[in-house]
Amino acid sequence: MPQIPSDGAVSDAAVSDVLRPRERILLAARDLFHRHGLRGVGVETIAEAAGTNKMTLYRHFDSKDDLIVAYLRGIAVEVDEMWRDIEREHPGDMQGQLKAWLVCAEECVTADDRGCDLANAAVELTDDDHPGRRIIEQLKSDHRDRLAGLCRRAGISQPEVLADTLTLLLEGARVSRQAAGSSGPSSKFIRTAEKVIESFKSRSSAKQSSAKETAAKAKLSGTRPAVAISPATKLAGKRVVHKRA
Repeated sequence: MPQIPSDGAVSDAAVSDVLRPRERILLAARDLFHRHGLRGVGVETIAEAAGTNKMTLYRHFDSKDDLIVAYLRGIAVEVDEMWRDIEREHPGDMQGQLKAWLVCAEECVTADDRGCDLANAAVELTDDDHPGRRIIEQLKSDHRDRLAGLCRRAGISQPEVLADTLTLLLEGARVSRQAAGSSGPSSKFIRTAEKVIESFKSRSSAKQSSAKETAAKAKLSGTRPAVAISPATKLAGKRVVHKRA
């Protein structure tokens, strides 16, 4: 998903004049959490970056965990907007939407070396009961399901498997970029993803061709599909033959 650039101060005077305190706090948290992690930034630093103070921050958010939840929900909104943009730019064109998803995915991989904000947050939120973890799990699940739905509407064979494959490829590419840098395997993400999609499309074409060929042969030969006869029916037939004899 798109990342907020990290090369500018989010507390710029012009931004402060336009945005309300809550919005400035969320924008500052979005940037700082992305660059330094959830635990690497304190509320005082966030408040200062937002051009406000801790008192104002706690007026809008009960705790840092509350701010983290709001931050994660903001990412969920961004992801939903991405899907809406894809559908709006390619109405009714499932293949076009799938290609657009690939472009967005590649942007996620190449945006910077920080990786996926959600995956990074999940590593830091070690408490299974933290509300942020539920948001992350739900968002990841929803994204995969939407991708599977798109693959299905595009008429590709095994859409669920393809969605899982592309999801794992994207997640792996973002981690690889963190570990191996921009020249590592992540640099081949889009080419690899395109080949994966083509392989699934080939399976769909082969399956359809085989079905048509079988139907055509059956039509030419005049044969009908074999009907399974149950043992009880066979036994009844033998009894009739025996009586006639």
